Amino acid sequence: MAMASLYRRSLPSPPAIDFSSAEGKLIFNEALQKGTMEGFFRLISYFQTQSEPAYCGLASLSVVLNALSIDPGRKWKGPWRWFDESMLDCCEPLEVVKEKGISFGKVVCLAHCSGAKVEAFRTSQSSIEDFRKFVVKCTSSENCHMISTYHRGVFKQTGTGHFSPIGGYNAERDMALILDVARFKYPPHWVPLKLLWEAMDSIDQSTGKRRGFMLISRPHREPGLLYTLSCKDESWIDIAKYLKEDVPRLVSSQHVDSVDKIISVVFKSLPSNFNQFIRWVAEIRITEDSNQNLSAEEKSRLKLKQLVLKEVHETELFKHINKFLSSVGYEDSLTYAAAKACCQGAEILSGSPSKEFCCRETCVKCIKGPDDSEGTVVTGVVVRDGNEQKVDLLVPSTQTECECGPEANYPAGNDVFTALLLALPPQTWSGIKDQALMHEMKQLISMASLPTLLQEEVLHLRRQLQLLKRCQENKEEEDLAAPAY
Repeated sequence: MAMASLYRRSLPSPPAIDFSSAEGKLIFNEALQKGTMEGFFRLISYFQTQSEPAYCGLASLSVVLNALSIDPGRKWKGPWRWFDESMLDCCEPLEVVKEKGISFGKVVCLAHCSGAKVEAFRTSQSSIEDFRKFVVKCTSSENCHMISTYHRGVFKQTGTGHFSPIGGYNAERDMALILDVARFKYPPHWVPLKLLWEAMDSIDQSTGKRRGFMLISRPHREPGLLYTLSCKDESWIDIAKYLKEDVPRLVSSQHVDSVDKIISVVFKSLPSNFNQFIRWVAEIRITEDSNQNLSAEEKSRLKLKQLVLKEVHETELFKHINKFLSSVGYEDSLTYAAAKACCQGAEILSGSPSKEFCCRETCVKCIKGPDDSEGTVVTGVVVRDGNEQKVDLLVPSTQTECECGPEANYPAGNDVFTALLLALPPQTWSGIKDQALMHEMKQLISMASLPTLLQEEVLHLRRQLQLLKRCQENKEEEDLAAPAY
């Protein structure tokens, strides 16, 4: 039985002008001379075709995030960290996107979650004059890119809503370059900016709201240096509910009369899968492929992680938490955590499920950096189908002085729990009945008392918490702004 198929579409021209046509090249050269094609070269270097008919929003965002050189902090395939459509699933399941596409608000949410700086506007929140200024701003810079969502029908093209990056602007002709990620359908093309505004100024039937555009740029530093939240496991919804609703209720109880009691009621009521929600970020490498010493880049990243860990350990809140956890016999084994991480590392480096791996043994050792500074490496012997592989885990550590000499401290439950409590909104503690205790607790979690690097780490976690809350409450379409801290 024959199956109907299509090989591309003819680009309706006018109104669009094919980028590769003689006129398209002329428009490009004119814009290049005027300096409004600066962002084009980075975008075209990472330009990709959407892998599914409804993945235009995901493909557009992948192109822009990679063009901005934002590190996703997790693997794509093999050992490579790289943004791909398949990784952009924290705000909407990929199965849903594949079937129905994705809304403007959810793409904005994905950009926030991915660590980018985002400014988003529906046409009802902006004007064509402001839009033109933003187009000039992004096309004149390598550090800012724009994604537009529009209705294809305005350009006499087939289809309805679509996302694509804006690759350039010709001011004399007032034309914008659409880098259409549906390259199997239409090539990149120039369109009149007024017509692009009209195409954006249309109603998305799935949300009842107007379409728009977003400006995406690189943050001043990579987010989630040492800690990150994960919503890969469905249990995050229960944990988010616990943090948002249960913790404020627990601390407002009459019998909560000290900081230690607050920590006790919060810790003892934690959902069992809590450790899947907030994690410390480890760096892995295959032992055989690695030098015996740390590279300058590895040393730099490890040094920053160690500084964040040290700053957490120096907070008064950590001291309270550490004291409480010691009193209840809580222990966190580096070798156990490392064994799990080494299995996950082997999964990342091979592309196979971690359940196929077993970590037979681990070995903690010191390794030197370029300037003879030392770092801690845990080498795990990972076994799969009878074959062994050694995986190195670079572990940040701090040192404290005790009676028997310097003692190494590694990331553990006490500092992870501290980081999460610091990241909770300040109003979490407003229900504490004892005013003096409430004041003491707010002092412990005050951002003003934290060093700059730890402030940034906590703000990133707060941002993640707010985005997850926004998605949980289905408010991502109403609120496009970056989370307020």
